[in-house]
Amino acid sequence: MATKILIADDHSMFADGIESILNRQDGIKVVGKCYDGISILPFLKQNEVDIILLDVNLPEKNGIEVCKEVIAAFPEMKILAISMFNQESYVSEILKFGAKGYILKNTGQDELMQAIQTIEGGNTFFSKDVTQTIMRGLMNDRKGGTKSEGFIPKITRREKEVLKLIVQEFTTQEIGDKLFISLKTVESHRSSLLAKVNARNTAGLVRIALEKKLIE
Repeated sequence: MATKILIADDHSMFADGIESILNRQDGIKVVGKCYDGISILPFLKQNEVDIILLDVNLPEKNGIEVCKEVIAAFPEMKILAISMFNQESYVSEILKFGAKGYILKNTGQDELMQAIQTIEGGNTFFSKDVTQTIMRGLMNDRKGGTKSEGFIPKITRREKEVLKLIVQEFTTQEIGDKLFISLKTVESHRSSLLAKVNARNTAGLVRIALEKKLIE
């Protein structure tokens, strides 16, 4: 029986590429693709899925929130997180909510297949660079250092621009108009910022941004 996989990624070209790779593999069937966080749970209620390849930075609802909701509803679901960001805050949060693995988007085809086979077998899998990030986090914990007080997340120039407008209470539409980017892109940046600072909502994001002086 084929392993049924759902691809959840807001970049259609990336999702199509992954689908093309997986469809060439024996024993694997891509049963669907979701391009935002809010469509995943409804899809799972209507379709049989064994493994979700879950982008951490999804619009509407980020991958960390999705992971928490999916595992609560489907405790046996296997989730492999995929991200451009090798950041300890991302990794620790999504693992805390039940993901079985974390790989980077520059992962090669062989490592992707190894990751899928590993978590399908009930084990965890991390990209080599992600493993090093996890180990650094453990070492910091042992030394008494945490990311709560002194932790300053790394944010991109564009994320900083979006964050500044969020703090100034501009709407998603207004932010998109000011920065000449789509609403989907604005939401993607918002989701990324929420994950990077471990905030549950926009109010928490604003509070942490001001506390950590993430914007001028």
